[in-house]
Amino acid sequence: MYSLDINFLNDRPNFAKNSEKKVKVAIKTGNLAPVFIGVAIGVIFPAFVATGWWLLQAKNAELEQVVAQLEEESKSLDAQIGSINKIKEETNKVKAETQSLVAVFDQIRPWSAMLQDLRDRIPATVQIENVKQIAPAAAVEGQPPPNPAGGVEITGLARSFNDVNDFLLSLQQSRFFKASDVKIISTELVDAPVKNPGTQTGVAIKPPKVARYTIQASLSDIPASDLIRELEQKGTVGLVARIRSLQKTGVIQK
Repeated sequence: MYSLDINFLNDRPNFAKNSEKKVKVAIKTGNLAPVFIGVAIGVIFPAFVATGWWLLQAKNAELEQVVAQLEEESKSLDAQIGSINKIKEETNKVKAETQSLVAVFDQIRPWSAMLQDLRDRIPATVQIENVKQIAPAAAVEGQPPPNPAGGVEITGLARSFNDVNDFLLSLQQSRFFKASDVKIISTELVDAPVKNPGTQTGVAIKPPKVARYTIQASLSDIPASDLIRELEQKGTVGLVARIRSLQKTGVIQK
């Protein structure tokens, strides 16, 4: 059997023309600048962020190196400062010890010089029987510190009380003693000592009366370096030479 396939559409004139025409769709592009700007921002901003992060990491690494270097320098400086402080402490300790020794040395009062000073000042009518050193007094709370040099006690005989006073005034003028602390402790009339007591023609001779005295004097607190002239006059050459040697080195100020 045979079948007939007949397409009546092709026979229509309008359909044939339209089928031959191609379908064209018009797209309006308009202004694409915002799109390009957005794309550019989307590309540049991440790149900028990445660059900034890279620079920041590089700067941090550089700063870490600087900090490490500064820490090393700080440790070195701390060690040097510690050494310097130790040297200063040792220097101050030596200075303190030196000043203590100088202070003690500067308070030396040679007995030879003081005895010579007593011989030069004693009146012809006064005799010295004994000179005794007095230890420094103990410190008392609430009162000025006592004289660390101590003092002397002088006992002897004088022709009269006036002669004892003259001796007292002479001692107050000495730079080896404190004028305000030179004082008479006691005086009394006693018989003058006689070396060869005896009688002549059976008559006893009564010895004359003399004044027995006791004088106490505190040694002056004037440094020995300020008494060079007096020490030279009294013949204390060795002490004067040592003081002048210390003055040349600067340990004792002139």
